[in-house]
Amino acid sequence: MDWIVERGVEKIPEGVPFEVAAFVEPVNTCLKAVVQCDPQPGDVVLVQGQGPVGLMFTMLLHLRGCTVVATDTLPLRLDLALRCGATITLDPRTEDVAAKLKELTGGRGADVVFVATNVKNIVENAIAASRPGARIMLFAQTSHKERIELSGASVCVDERSLLGSYSASVDLQKESADLVFSRRLPVDLLISHRFPLDKIGFAFRLAMHPGEFPGESPLKIIVRPQL
Repeated sequence: MDWIVERGVEKIPEGVPFEVAAFVEPVNTCLKAVVQCDPQPGDVVLVQGQGPVGLMFTMLLHLRGCTVVATDTLPLRLDLALRCGATITLDPRTEDVAAKLKELTGGRGADVVFVATNVKNIVENAIAASRPGARIMLFAQTSHKERIELSGASVCVDERSLLGSYSASVDLQKESADLVFSRRLPVDLLISHRFPLDKIGFAFRLAMHPGEFPGESPLKIIVRPQL
């Protein structure tokens, strides 16, 4: 569409590699969700899941001056979350995340939660870890077959807001490009693998079925034909 071309195309500056510039679109989708939730400096924000999307949320929230609590089950991703700006990291298999958030906030809970992964009971856990009046962003709940059961009072009586976001916004394209091109977001940390074109089949298998390849821990996978 012409108006998308006029407002949504950004020239890659000299010195910015294509593999870094490729992050403009995913950063845009995350920035759109952050703008919708509007966390303030000093807010305690829980980011559930530290895959590439969760790590981009962590970066963006750190830039906003938030106290970021990041959860994941993989030690490598928790270590990376600290490098991306998280204040505290927790493994939900061994830590009571809701109790830790209450402890950190004087019994209140998180001001905002970003649900950046999709496992059983994840939204219920977001409710339990957040305060009354909190905003909860569903970002990884993309299947129409999935059903979520919540206490109505946890939303109505406790006045929580359940929000959803998915796509990029042309209105945020320039800001997203500036964040990536300026390296204010260290997105290159998210590139875990680089493959030549003749390995593209393996690259897709690794991305779609990482459990089949123990020890790989893929995040973002780049295919570079020039390799």
